[in-house]
Amino acid sequence: MYSVGIRELKAHLSTYIDYASKGEEVIVTDRGKEVALLVPITPERRAVFGMLAEGTASWGGGKPAGIGGITIKGEPLADTVIAARQ
Repeated sequence: MYSVGIRELKAHLSTYIDYASKGEEVIVTDRGKEVALLVPITPERRAVFGMLAEGTASWGGGKPAGIGGITIKGEPLADTVIAARQ
């Protein structure tokens, strides 16, 4: 993990981007205070954006709305756990 001030980051941005692309995290500081974290792209994110590029998935640009419309049959999971503990 690397820590870098804003001025140094601006002067050597490509170096720190290279660190992140190789799996390192870079903490960005402003006057000694941590203000941001530069992290590598996760394999999951690469997979999702790969699917978007291939056209096998679509995204409207917003945040996921959840799993509306799904109904659960049977008792709630919490009740099942409580019953199993007795």
